[in-house]
Amino acid sequence: MTTVRRAFLKNGAAAAMAAALPSLNFAQTAAAPSRRHFAPQSGAWRTFDVTTRVDILKPQGVTRVWLPIPSVNSDYQHSLGNSFAGNGSMQLTQDGRDGAKMLYVEFPATEAKPFVELTSRVQTQGRAIDWSQKTAAAESADTLRYFTRPTTLIPTDGIVRKTALAATQGAKTDVEKAQKIYDWIVANTYREPKVRGCGEGDIKTMLETGNLGGKCADLNALFVGLCRSMGLPARDVYGIRLVPSAFGYKELSGNPASLKGAQHCRSEVYLKGHGWVAMDPADVAKVMRLETADWIKTTADPVVAPVNKALFGGWEGNWMAYNTAHDMALPKSAGEKLGFFMYPIGENAAGRFDSYAPDDFKYQITAREIAA
Repeated sequence: MTTVRRAFLKNGAAAAMAAALPSLNFAQTAAAPSRRHFAPQSGAWRTFDVTTRVDILKPQGVTRVWLPIPSVNSDYQHSLGNSFAGNGSMQLTQDGRDGAKMLYVEFPATEAKPFVELTSRVQTQGRAIDWSQKTAAAESADTLRYFTRPTTLIPTDGIVRKTALAATQGAKTDVEKAQKIYDWIVANTYREPKVRGCGEGDIKTMLETGNLGGKCADLNALFVGLCRSMGLPARDVYGIRLVPSAFGYKELSGNPASLKGAQHCRSEVYLKGHGWVAMDPADVAKVMRLETADWIKTTADPVVAPVNKALFGGWEGNWMAYNTAHDMALPKSAGEKLGFFMYPIGENAAGRFDSYAPDDFKYQITAREIAA
């Protein structure tokens, strides 16, 4: 089949658990000699071309591929457009519930070397809320209700509700509730490097087993679930880090030449008077566990303190959001629904590929910053 080339461009408008860290009984690590700086701010837009290349090394029968496309247009991201090339039948589509966009590609059984390459252009900026200012922006009642719903992996009753009630004891305002839940996540969960990919986000199992180690899709999903169980609209935002942190944090960086493993889930909570507010307790846990040679056990540590403060209400703009979708059925897929859609997905006659093994699946993601 001859190579097919198509292009698409769409301008986007800016539009209590008593279980604690097992290691908390250990001696705390020595404090770093000086406080790090970490203070993301809005106002400096950056433009990136993000390219995903997929090669199917061992095709078996008809092969199908779904690639996430940045679908978010907001005050922190403009999703500008996409171009793509490959030797299969290609179609831009989206799911009908959450609006998560994707490139769907189908390769015939006769194609010996299936490939597709997708490039998405985005503009991003940092976020930092000014808590002294109130916003007049309001979200629709239907949208807010939607983001308090339970999902398959994020229930809002039972042990989730019980945990949230304990964590927020004494809190009166929405901001106080969100702060207490954020602090509870940071104090009681931890980064577990052995978890594959970004984790699964099965928060009920985490709480029932008391195994509170995980990665971003686990820890930020737990934040979202606890918020929703208290009536606070909240959502996971699934994306990928693109370039190094401007503040020198290696664990909060992406390598634009190879973004393998750079997928990262963040979260947002809707707070009255402030709108949708950025949150990322999972990155606090990542810095505590991996930023230095020692596992830091306290947020008072000068390496952790500025991150812990800034990520309650902000995040750095070296990251691109794909979507906020849960329980997502891929069009024409024979596989089960996705808990979330943040990785390239592929299927052939042998079943669904392992998205957490990009060398086997053979996909590569790169980013290139476009000069202003």
